[in-house]
Parts: sequence; structure tokens; C-alpha cells
Amino acid sequence: EHFSLDLQKSNERNIEPELVLTKSLDRETISVHQLVLTASDGGRPCLSGTMELVISVLDANDNAPQFNQSVYKVQLPESAAVGTLVARVNATDADEGINSEVTYAVTNFIPPSGRDVISMNPKTGEIHLTGALDFEEVNVFDFRIEARDQGAPSMMGHCKVVLEVLDVNDNAPEVWVTSLSVPVSEDASVGTVVALLSVSDRDSGANGRVRCWVWPALPFGLEATFAGSYSLVLREALDRERVSEYEVEVRAEDGGAPALRARRGLRVPVSDVNDNAPAFSQAVYTVLARENNAAGAELARLWARDPDEAGNGRVSYSVWEGGVGVGSGGAASWSGWRAASSYVSFEVRAVDAGEPPLCGNATVQLFVLDENDNAPALLPAAGSAPEAGAVAAEASLSSAAGPGSVSVSESGTLWAWAAWGAPAGQVVAKIRAVDADSGYNAWLRYELWEPRGKGPFRVGLYSGEVSTARALDEADGPRHRLLIVVRDHGEPARSATATLSVSLLEAAEAALAAGSSSSLSGSRSSVGVELGAGAASAATNVWLVVAICAVSSLFLLALVLYGASRWAPRAAVLSGPGPTTLVCASEVGSWSYSQRHSRSLCVADGAAKSDLMVFSPNFPPPPPGAAAKDTQPEPSALLDT
Repeated sequence: EHFSLDLQKSNERNIEPELVLTKSLDRETISVHQLVLTASDGGRPCLSGTMELVISVLDANDNAPQFNQSVYKVQLPESAAVGTLVARVNATDADEGINSEVTYAVTNFIPPSGRDVISMNPKTGEIHLTGALDFEEVNVFDFRIEARDQGAPSMMGHCKVVLEVLDVNDNAPEVWVTSLSVPVSEDASVGTVVALLSVSDRDSGANGRVRCWVWPALPFGLEATFAGSYSLVLREALDRERVSEYEVEVRAEDGGAPALRARRGLRVPVSDVNDNAPAFSQAVYTVLARENNAAGAELARLWARDPDEAGNGRVSYSVWEGGVGVGSGGAASWSGWRAASSYVSFEVRAVDAGEPPLCGNATVQLFVLDENDNAPALLPAAGSAPEAGAVAAEASLSSAAGPGSVSVSESGTLWAWAAWGAPAGQVVAKIRAVDADSGYNAWLRYELWEPRGKGPFRVGLYSGEVSTARALDEADGPRHRLLIVVRDHGEPARSATATLSVSLLEAAEAALAAGSSSSLSGSRSSVGVELGAGAASAATNVWLVVAICAVSSLFLLALVLYGASRWAPRAAVLSGPGPTTLVCASEVGSWSYSQRHSRSLCVADGAAKSDLMVFSPNFPPPPPGAAAKDTQPEPSALLDT
């Protein structure tokens, strides 16, 4: 079927047949053709001759290389190491010899970055990794492979290699803040959105599924809005004074094995609102101030704390009711006249500069401390009105033997009489003085300034009693002038002086002098100086009779008044003024005296109630060696008061 004979006569005698190829040969199908050529003559019988023709078909490069697969599919994890064998391709060529020798090459990369990923062995057809795979960058590579033979002209075949990259959990989640609304007001309501966040993971499948939460859990929380988006919202009320800034951390974790985590920190400051009033450290302040301080002097420094900031925490101070404002530093000082009672207790208000302003109050209790600014003053004589600055006194009799004689001269000198033979310790007179100060500043002591040395008289250190230091005799002389200094215990000490002139008389004369002076000086309760002297037994008897009669009369009068008040209808009685001496307690518990007129009010036609308050004065301890009688106040003086 492939060959035929072309018989062409060259002459009449010879025939030259030609073997003609009538059909193309295919070496790959039949590489050798064996033919028998027969020549026969035209005689009878016909004779013939044969000839065997062996035709070998020479190869021509008429076959392209053929791959055993048109598409090679390969899967590799993205963590595959460089040098890993990706695939081995194989192409065959039906030709022979050089026409069947095949070489391999990659002719097309999809995507082009695949050039850096693989390499091709041109002789063996092996494909190896030359670069790292990244599923998140390219998850599928397409390579076109060419197989070319060495014929002339060469022929080629093609196939495709598809490399699928498998994901591994090599990417941690990513958290991004897309919107942040700070600072957050401390009065923001629950549910307020503080920030918007975007969360993603470049891995796929379970490796890319992310769960998120916020730490600490309060006061903020996360709410999912849509895929990959979250809102940071307020879960509970804020208090800037407790926490002024929050460090919030949003945490994310994927579902890979092992799981990868990510975190994003947020700083959320809290803005202030005026929700705190100024507060003083004490509700009541006790302030001690010395008297005679200068106008405008600082008495105390108050401070109110407002935990708010800026204007909300800027505090100004003022005296709340009727006072003059004070500085923002809190130093309390006043100018202008105010009633003294208003300084005893007042209220200070602290107001902040917020909107609306808030305020706090504190009570200030002011105690004035005494200064030794008053000298002792002798009590005035009864029945006389002493001029300012003049020293006046009066004397009264105080003697067991009988009253002596006493008088006050116009010059202010005190006159007293004592009897000859008066024993030691006999009270001749008593100096009374007061000090308007209080405490130690009002605690008085009496000293005999003149004469110095061992005289016949002495003065009680704290009682002011002038008594005989020894028995009086005619050698002492008829008259003695005593200069007595009254001094307080202040610092520096202040003093006053009194001059007492004592005349020595016979007992009868002393009694007569005492009687005349008593008629001139008035009642015993109004005297300021008491005098006592020794008296004779006769004078003593007279005075005892007078005393008994007076006591009996007073007793009868008391009975009559009691009966009258018991049965007579009650009526309101307002007593007239009378000279009294008030006893006032100071802050150190001592006594001071002031001269005032008092009125006693009796309530009738109702439930009668009278209160009597008796105080025991706190006298300081007596000095060593002081006489016992000098360390106690005179009982009669307290009763008179």
C-alpha cells in the first residue's frame, strides 16, 4: 500500500521499472518494509525472476513529545521548606535518536511571582521549591511546562502544573482601631460607644476564626457589630476621681492549633464633670486667737479639698452669713466692725468654679486667749465713787477680840486701828483686788513692799490679809505705814500698790474707833478692806450682846417673811440693782472677777423653779512654806459675793 512500480520503457528491448512511494511512510508504525519484486517474460510457459527488496524507513522528526498527563495537580503546605520536590513531569517522543531526546522548561508563570517559587530540571523534569510559599499571598500557582525534542526542526509538547498552597496557622489575628472617641465624660451613660475596632486573621478556615474580649472586663466591654467589627462600649458608670485613666487591652485569639493571639492597647482618659463638692477636713474648726491682735491679722487657715480638676476643683472661700469674703488661699481674716458675738461661731463656705457650682461648709469656733493687758485693781470703798485711775479701798473690822477702827483718807491711804497687845497672827485688815484678765494673768499675790525686814506686820501671799507677825507692844511705835504691792502672774507681770496706815491704840479706844468707822462706812457686805484687832474683854462682851440680838432679830424676821410668803398670793418681783461680784471661769479653770450690777427675776403664777449653781474655784497649789490660811479664799468673801 505504500509502494508501486512505475514501468517506463527505455527502448524496445529493456524495461526499467521504478519503485514509487505511493503512501507516506511512518517509521513509528513500520520501520522496515520487505518487498519481493517479480519479473516475468511473455513466453509460454512464462518464466520469471524474483528479487527481495528490504526498505528501512529512516526516522524523521515527525512526532512531538507527549506528556503522560496534561495537568499535574500538586498540594503543598505553605510551610514547605525550600528544595522540596513539587512534582516530576515526563514526556516521551516516538521518534528515535536525537529526535527523541526531550528537554523541559517552564514557559509561563501564573502569577508571575511563581518565577521565584520553583525551578525546573530540564533533563529530568523535576520541579523543586526555590522560595517560601505564603498562602495569604498566593494560594494557587499555574505553571506551563514545555517538552522539546532535539530534532530539526524541533517539536514540542506542553502540560500544566497546578500547585495548590495549603494554609497553616502562621498568622496571628490583627486588631485595628478604626475610631476612638476620647476622653470619655465621667457621667457618660452605660452603653456609650468609646471605640470601633476591626479584627481579622489572614489565615483561612479554623485558623482564621477569631474570638475577641477586653481586659479588664470592666468598665468596658466588646459588642460585635458585623463580621470582623466590634464596638468598645461602656458597661458601668465611671468616676474620674477614683480612676482618671484606663489602660484597656483588646485581646484576640484564632482557632488554629496551636492558637495564635494578638492584643491592642487603648488609653481611655476620663474627663471631669463637677460632681464633687468641696469638703473640709473637719466639720468644726476650733481656733484660738489672742486678744489685742491687729486688724486684718490671720486667725486660721482653712482648706477644703475638691477632687475635681481644673475649674471644677478651683475653690473660693467666704464667710457664709453676713461676713466679709476671704481669700482663695483659705486664710481667714476680717476687716470692718462686727458684733463680738459673731466671732464666737460662724460658718465658712467653700464654693468651686464648676457649672453648676457646688459648695461645702465648715463651722469655725473662735476662742479668744487672754493677754496680760490689765493690771490688778483695788476694790473701791463703799459709799464712794472712785475716779478713773484712782486707787480706793475700804476697811472693815474682823477680830475675835472686837472691831478695830478703820477709815479712808481723801488721798486714798487706808487707815486701820489695832490694839496694843494683839497676839501674833491677829488679822488687822484685808486688801481686796481684782484683775480683769483670766487664768494665771488674773491670779494675784500680795507682797509687803515697805517696810522691809522684820516688821510687826505681814501680808498673806494669796489672801491679802494683813496680820500681826508678832505680839504688838509699845516699842513698835503708835503708827505704821505699810506699802503693799498686788502683782499678777502674767508675763510680764502687772502690779498695783496700796498704802495702809495702821495706828496702835488701847483696846477701848480701838473699839470706839471701829464703831465710828462702821457707822460711816456702811454695811459689811460692801467693804473692800476688812480690819481686825485685838480688843479687851469688855469690848468683846458688848459686841457679843449686839451679835446675839442681831441674830435673834434676823431669825424672827425670817419667820415672819416665811409665813407671809407661804400664805400671801405670789406676785412677780423684780429686785433692784445691787453691787455684786461675778465669778467667771476662764479656759484654764481659774477665777476672775468683774464688777457688774445684777438683777434677780422671780417668776410667779406658774411652776416656780430656781437653779443655784455653785462652783469650786481652782486655786493653784500653795507655794512651799505658805501659811494654810493664806492658801484659801476667805469664806466671808465668797458668801458676800
